[in-house]
Amino acid sequence: MNLINSHQGDIDRRVFVKELMAACPDALIVTGLGSPSYDVFAAEDRDQNFYLWGAMGGAAALALGLALAQPKKSVLVITGDGEQLMGLGSLASIGAQKIKNLSIVVLDNGHYAETGMQLSHTSLGTDLVGVAQACSLDWGFQVRDMSGVAQIAQHVNARNGSGLANVFIKAEEYPKALPARDGVYIKNRFRAALGYKPF
Repeated sequence: MNLINSHQGDIDRRVFVKELMAACPDALIVTGLGSPSYDVFAAEDRDQNFYLWGAMGGAAALALGLALAQPKKSVLVITGDGEQLMGLGSLASIGAQKIKNLSIVVLDNGHYAETGMQLSHTSLGTDLVGVAQACSLDWGFQVRDMSGVAQIAQHVNARNGSGLANVFIKAEEYPKALPARDGVYIKNRFRAALGYKPF
């Protein structure tokens, strides 16, 4: 039996991320490691971007803490399928907290791009939207074309619940656009954008 999804997408990840960021100008953005960080940096390097280097599975969990600490801000996670698969437990915590200002966008190419393009579990039957719904997130949907930008942005900007959008992108590698790797610098810059002094 062939379990591999036949519906992997045609969306250009760099174009999608750029348009999404433009549609959510006030959102605090947390990126998953690897390609999502490169995509966000390539689109627009902002003080309100928190690039999560080398913490696979931690993007949604970190964003949950941020959303709880900043309830008047929209928090947007931009991550990949492999990273989110490693952090599935964070979806249960997000659902339990019943927060209104956290949106997760999974750029899903069905592969572990950082380790050699092996098939990820989303290519082998795992439905991330179904998992999010089972964890009591407020909304969730799949995105297969660019119209999904407006649909996601509406949730992000309205802060009307927590949710997950699974965006089916092309399984292609893009040129790396590397943000700063200095964790202290990234943290201090982000804190300053929120009005806190560095420490």
